[in-house]
Amino acid sequence: MVISDENNPVQIRPTSVQGGRKFGAEIRPNRRALSVINHNLGGVNPNPYPCVVNKRGYPESNGICDKNVQIPAHRPITRKYAAQMAVSQNPFPEEAKKPKTSANELTIWEDIPLTDAEDHGAAKDQPVPMSLEQSEFEMTEKNQMKEVEMEDIFEEETVLDIDGGDAKDPLAAVDYVEDLHAYYKKMESSSCVSPDYMVHQFDINERMRAILIDWLIEVHHKFELRDETLFLTVNLIDRFLEKQSVVRKKLQLVGLVAMLLACKYEEVSVPVVDDLIFISDKAYTRKEVLEMEKLMLNTLQFNMSLPTAYVFMTRFLKAAQSDKKLELLSFFLIELCLVEYEMLKYPPSMLAAAAIYTAQSTIYGVGQWSKTCEWHTGYSEDQLLECSRIIVGFHDKAATGKLTGVHRKYNTSKFGYAARCETAHFLVVQIPQPQ
Repeated sequence: MVISDENNPVQIRPTSVQGGRKFGAEIRPNRRALSVINHNLGGVNPNPYPCVVNKRGYPESNGICDKNVQIPAHRPITRKYAAQMAVSQNPFPEEAKKPKTSANELTIWEDIPLTDAEDHGAAKDQPVPMSLEQSEFEMTEKNQMKEVEMEDIFEEETVLDIDGGDAKDPLAAVDYVEDLHAYYKKMESSSCVSPDYMVHQFDINERMRAILIDWLIEVHHKFELRDETLFLTVNLIDRFLEKQSVVRKKLQLVGLVAMLLACKYEEVSVPVVDDLIFISDKAYTRKEVLEMEKLMLNTLQFNMSLPTAYVFMTRFLKAAQSDKKLELLSFFLIELCLVEYEMLKYPPSMLAAAAIYTAQSTIYGVGQWSKTCEWHTGYSEDQLLECSRIIVGFHDKAATGKLTGVHRKYNTSKFGYAARCETAHFLVVQIPQPQ
């Protein structure tokens, strides 16, 4: 505590009640203890007891005390006694017209009288300790910490602007990218097929479809084609098989032609027909490839511009603020879904969102699906859990069985060994069977 004026600052240290040592001794030769100052005050009945100190500013210019202040004899300080003092005696008459002092400005102890030990130990020269209250610095620091915590909570609940950093990139199409993806979401139903279309095929089944797509994923990888090409290839195959019955010996030809059309739509450098014939071990002729190409285009009415899961993957990964590891694992999981016929019941946008959600949970644990992801995908965490649990099952069995093309592809350094990530078993909840 510092009681000072401009010319002679006096600093008083708290007095220790143990050992009888006085820390209120003067710091400089011309400084005096508080008991001496109180003793020399004019109009004061000398006594060894400390006075009740008001934390308000003193009216006198000397900054010490008013000489006309009458200091009462020491008695146990209680809330009731302090209130009586405030009513009966006002040591600052010039402040009578000012607003009342707030409770925070006056230090009053609770209705607990001082013990005898405290009376005798502190009666000699120890003033009433004022350090029991929290300092203004501590209160300010706590308030700032609360404000920071509230800001963190607010930021977590805020939907981030994921396109703000691409404002100067003309290829990002920031001005109408939201409209584009709203249109994709509206049109994705036209790219979906019936999840039970295979019942209308008399010579092929879903197992044959899985073998074909697993093989095409390897072909796609060896030709180093774009990711868009693979997703469009699978989409063309399903849409064609939904409308056209095919015998099993022509199923591989359907897959090759679908990849040829996807390359013509997505790639800059398109594989030639002879290359496709070669990888099929010359099972088909050039004429058969071209005839199947015409049949497929006419069956699909030349409709190639449909949103696949890839366009949603790129957007949703941006919303998830993904790094390379999360991106590779997400594509690994969704390519596992391409092989499985049962995943046709989910729209492309949900497959993409569920693959990213599962990848987040696999790498970082639960609770990673942010408000930004939910806003841009249109799916909450609860809506994705069913699809995500199925994906976890595919991930767990990716390296087993005969269809391991996706696992071998992502078990290389080029794809960051994404297939080696531990499966998120904690997402799979056992549902009790009805009795």
